[in-house]
Formats: sequence, C-alpha cells, structure tokens
Amino acid sequence: MKDPIQASIQFEPQECWSSPMPRPGLRGQLDRFIGPSATVVEMILQFVPALLAAIAAPAYAMALSIAWTPLQLGLISVLGVDFVGGVLTNATAAAKRWYHRPSQGWQQHMGFVALHLVHIGLVALLFRGGDWPFFVGVSGYLLGASALILGCPLYLQRPIALGLYAVALLGDRYCFAATSGLEWFLPLLFLKLLVSHLLHETPYRPGEKL
Repeated sequence: MKDPIQASIQFEPQECWSSPMPRPGLRGQLDRFIGPSATVVEMILQFVPALLAAIAAPAYAMALSIAWTPLQLGLISVLGVDFVGGVLTNATAAAKRWYHRPSQGWQQHMGFVALHLVHIGLVALLFRGGDWPFFVGVSGYLLGASALILGCPLYLQRPIALGLYAVALLGDRYCFAATSGLEWFLPLLFLKLLVSHLLHETPYRPGEKL
C-alpha cells in the first residue's frame, strides 16, 4: 500500500524540465546568461542584490586602512557582482533548466568551474602578493570537489556538495589567512559553484505544486 504522502506527489518526467531556446538579438544574450523564460521576480532577485554588491563591496574595502589602487577597487566591485549575482542566478529555476539542459554534461560544467581559476589567480596576485600556494590549494580543491559532485548519483549530490562546501569554509578559516577586503571571496566562490551551479535540482515553474 502506498504512503498517502508519496501517492499525492506527482513526479514529472525530466523532458518537462527542458529549457526553451534563447530569444533572438540582445534579449537572447540575456537568456544565455540567466536562462530563457526567467520571470520578473527571478530577475529582480538576481540583479538587485548584485548591483548592491557592486557598491557595497568596494565601499567596505575603502573603509579599511589600506591604500587600494583603482584596479583593485574595480576588481572588488566586479567580483561582488559576479559572486552575489552568480549565487542567486544559478539557483533560479530558469538557470537550472538552462545550465542543466541535456547538452550540458561533465565537460561543460567543469569548464564553467575552471573559468573561475582566473578569479582565484587575480586574487592571489593582486590582493595576496603573489600567494601561489593559495592559488594552487584553492584551485585544486575546487576542481576536485566539483569533479566529485558531478561523478555522484543525483540523489547524493546535494549532501555531498554541502559537505564539501562545509570543508571549504573550514579551510578558508584555518588553512589560509584572510584576504583583507575580500574576506567573503572564498565562501561565495564555493557557494556559487559547488552548491548553486553544480547541483541538478528540480526547476519548478511558477504555479507548480507538489
């Protein structure tokens, strides 16, 4: 006899979760970035906090007793936009449908993660005085953790990703000295990639219920 709760839940086939094609023109470029069919609420949730981060991140850095260069402040602003916006964008249903569509496999996801080695390298060079052990350690853990998550069965990905994220937070706290003005860099980097981007989760549409 079926559990009444289980019997009330209808699981849709994965084909129903496929993403529509991007629109033509400039709107299509936006679709390829945030996922086609993003709702107005989803766009507000990802763009407003990102714009606030573009202001708040360098403002916080400037409140410290550090002589920043314009390049450093500009990069702090860009990283704030990328990470705050990235955490939220990759968690939306529209982005889940787009970035986890059937044509996106292990290679595409690892390629997306690997692009962020540039971020780590810039922080190591411009904010940590060429701290290459930091670059190697963070990059190696990021790539290894990402490959492990992608190699797991779907039903295990979430707990493993959260466990690996917890280890990353501990490593940030105990293995490396904090990056002044960018203390949020590693927590948001790993949150964006290990939790928001890589997890293949059900992309519910507006109005759907269990």
